[in-house]
Amino acid sequence: MKYADLLQKYLSNLAVLNVKFHNIHWNVIGGQFVQVHVFTEELYDALFESYDEVAELLKMKNLTPLSTMAEYLEKTDIEEIKAKDFSIKEALELVKKDIEFMKESATNIRNMADEEGDFETVAIFEGYVAAFSKNIWFIGSMLK
Repeated sequence: MKYADLLQKYLSNLAVLNVKFHNIHWNVIGGQFVQVHVFTEELYDALFESYDEVAELLKMKNLTPLSTMAEYLEKTDIEEIKAKDFSIKEALELVKKDIEFMKESATNIRNMADEEGDFETVAIFEGYVAAFSKNIWFIGSMLK
C-alpha cells in the first residue's frame, strides 16, 4: 500500500486537530459564542470518530496505528496554537483553514486508494471529503 504513511499522517493530524479544536472550543469569545462553541464541539466529536475509524482501518490493513502524542507530533502537519481568547472570526478562520487542509489530505488518500482498488479506504475517505465540504460551506456562511 503506497499510502500507508499518509494514513498514519492523517491519523496524527486528526489527533492533534482534536486537541486544537478543543482549545478553540474552550476559549472562543464573542457575540456568537454559543453557536461557535456548539459547532466546534460537533467538529471535534466527528474528528474523534474519524480518528478511531482510521486507526481501525490501519488495523484492517495489518498495520499498527501510531498511538502516542510524541509520534503524532512528529508526523502531523497541523500547527498547534497556544490557549488564549479567540474571537468568533479568528476561531472560524482557524477551523476553516484546517478543515480545508484535511479535505485536501482526505481527497489525496481517497484518490490513491482508488488507484490501488482499495474500496474500503475509498468509501471511508469519500465520506470525510463530503463532510469537510459541508463544514467549509457552513463556516464560509458564518464568516459572511
